Amino acid sequence: MTPDILWLFVLALAVFAGILSGVPVMLAIAGAPTLVALVAASAGQFDMGYFQAVPQRVFGVMSNPLLLAVPLFVLMGLLLEKSQQAEKMLKSLTAALGGNQSALALAVVLVSALIAASTGIIGATIVMLGTITFPALLNAGINKHMSSGLICASGTLGQIIPPSIVLILLGDQVSNAYFEAQQEAGNFAPDPVTVGDLFAGALLPGFLLVAFYAGYVLLRLRGKASETDAPPAKSEASILELVKNIAPTLGLIVAVLGSILVGVATPTEAAGVGVAGALVIAAAAQGRKAAQIASACAVLAVLLLGLRQSGIFGLEFDGGKIAWTGATVISLTLIILLGALLVSVIAALPRREVLVSALSETVVITGMIFGIVIAASILSLVFRGFNGDEHVAELLQSLPGGAYGMLLLTMLVIFLLGFILEFVEIIFIVVPIVGPIILQSDISPVWFAVLIALNLQTSFLTPPFGFALFYFRSVAPDAIKTRDIYVSVLPFVVLQLFALALVAAVPALATWLPDVLFK
Repeated sequence: MTPDILWLFVLALAVFAGILSGVPVMLAIAGAPTLVALVAASAGQFDMGYFQAVPQRVFGVMSNPLLLAVPLFVLMGLLLEKSQQAEKMLKSLTAALGGNQSALALAVVLVSALIAASTGIIGATIVMLGTITFPALLNAGINKHMSSGLICASGTLGQIIPPSIVLILLGDQVSNAYFEAQQEAGNFAPDPVTVGDLFAGALLPGFLLVAFYAGYVLLRLRGKASETDAPPAKSEASILELVKNIAPTLGLIVAVLGSILVGVATPTEAAGVGVAGALVIAAAAQGRKAAQIASACAVLAVLLLGLRQSGIFGLEFDGGKIAWTGATVISLTLIILLGALLVSVIAALPRREVLVSALSETVVITGMIFGIVIAASILSLVFRGFNGDEHVAELLQSLPGGAYGMLLLTMLVIFLLGFILEFVEIIFIVVPIVGPIILQSDISPVWFAVLIALNLQTSFLTPPFGFALFYFRSVAPDAIKTRDIYVSVLPFVVLQLFALALVAAVPALATWLPDVLFK
């Protein structure tokens, strides 16, 4: 065993010990490699010059325009969660589908898919589902294991259905890995891999997973009526009420996801539109007057989009200066009017309950994500300082099956790491190491990223550290034991692995839509 490999084992043990010790993950990922590097340098086994690249890497992370979408999507999700839009959709859809067990459970899956496509914040989704639907599921006669597993699994759909924070972070890392891999292969002008590619690639696998959940629910509960003496009373919600409660979320999904897939906006621009839309939806729930302002804001935004697409809207310039033509004056007037309406929308929101709360939580979540990103870059530097990238390349290239053997091992490692690490840590530790090696072959980077995203979704459900389990535990009654929650998610983990295997066997499920939309 060479000294480099010995130090790499020490590095791995130190990082895992730090994570499992209970200290903040960011400190463990950055601190453990730094201490190992200092000890190795004192023994003459590490070049401390690698740390000179840390400021440049931190600057690169903080100035990355793609990562600007992260806090915006987080804020969008929190605003929708605090506006109680998901609760309204769930109640209306449950009433529309009927009062039997299958209808109630199916409503949970469908509303979760809508929430996933508009927010992607699993913590808020699971807490909401656990608080509102868990008692209703039990009262309808659905056993505690089925109810618990359904809520935990449905709440994680936001990690694969775009717009997803997982896909945004993967887009950044897979793009870098693909560019590095193609340079190694002699291709110095590769086609870029964008977040839009990943959003399009994840759509069909995401809907496939929703179909698997729905099929499992219908199979388990087919034909069963409520087992209670007094089944839940069916709400008299009309079709109009159902449309009214679901239309805002559908409109936001079309505005955000549609603008990215059609090519009208970048992910960061679409995230900004999503925040504005979430503000409008949150304000519309505060009363009739606020709803009227929000409606006017939405109508004006649609009008501006129509003018923009027709080529009428926009500022005109002459010799580098603004030309005050009719189009310019109309454009500026409409923009100022829209800005004034948005200010009125924000003024209509309860400051402490909605706006300030959402902003403060966004800062905390974003700080955690970016802290882990920076810490992972330090770990990556130390790993490279011990020639870890070369040793991993040698290991992967010695595997049978070529690139597909490497891919299989990578999927297995990611699945196992999901039992103890968060998705952010796995993305920024594993992808920079194996991505540049695997993507030198003919493996599609979009397919590679979607497989990782599907695999990472299981990390939210696998004990002992699956975050979905922790979130549900915080709202589940005392009668539901932790062991019950662990058992309840096993069928859904199997469904996720089956979806992963299906996408692995049929790459077109991930690559067909991006090719149609962008190529």
